[in-house]
Amino acid sequence: MDTNWKEKLEELRTAFEGILQNYTDNMNLKPDILNESMKYSLVQGGKRLRPVLMFACAQMLGGKVQDVAGFALALEMIHTYSLIHDDLPAMDNDDFRRGKPSNHRQFGEGQAILAGDALLNEAYSICFEECSKGKSYRNAAAFLCKNAGAYGMVAGQAADLFWQGRLDAGKAEADFIVLNKTAKMIMSAVTVPAYVYNADENIIALFSEFGKNFGFLFQITDDILDETGEFEKLGKTVGKDKQENKLSALALFGREKSEELADHYCNICLQILNEMPYESGFLQALTQYVRRREA
Repeated sequence: MDTNWKEKLEELRTAFEGILQNYTDNMNLKPDILNESMKYSLVQGGKRLRPVLMFACAQMLGGKVQDVAGFALALEMIHTYSLIHDDLPAMDNDDFRRGKPSNHRQFGEGQAILAGDALLNEAYSICFEECSKGKSYRNAAAFLCKNAGAYGMVAGQAADLFWQGRLDAGKAEADFIVLNKTAKMIMSAVTVPAYVYNADENIIALFSEFGKNFGFLFQITDDILDETGEFEKLGKTVGKDKQENKLSALALFGREKSEELADHYCNICLQILNEMPYESGFLQALTQYVRRREA
């Protein structure tokens, strides 16, 4: 394992926080409550996993953080909007996010919905601006935006709600939810740089497949932590999935089998990274960290 991976993680996270800070410093939207509610969720912190993955893959391909900074910002806005809406009573009904009151608990349900809507539209505006940089950026933007909408995250969320508490759901339905709700946005994080740098189809396919399996790994460990984790570490209510009868690997197969599945996806990720013609020590270490994480 790369012994300096934690320093690299902090370096990339700090780089993104600087980009985000610069953006939010210039956010002066009206009315003030919209400005406040958007910033409230956007600057709360969190893992910044998706921007970190995007920056790491850009550097892995010989590029720079700044080359994909706009897309990283857009991706984190999309992720944040999804969390705001996910916490609403009509969805997962969670009062806490990242150790603080959820957006709707702080500003009310209506304002939370609008803050999420605004963040999503801001993300698309940034993607449109990136398109002016050429065809490779347009391809990257198309990939990201498609994965965020009806062919990706929104489809996964809809399926998650539809299958909640239903006894006729199985692995195929659970996999559809994870692929679309979680994995496709991680696929965007790792594959956008490959599009930006005009990588060939085989390389794009490798990055996409890595992102898919990383997404499954992340979600399964997230499901396990929902049962075994602590509020102080997770920053959100534990036991919600079981309480809400959510369809997941854990609900279908139990703890032991879920741990085996997490190992399976972790190993696939590592195999894919070993197939890539690039130095991948950081991503290998990050993958292994996600497998054993406690938050």
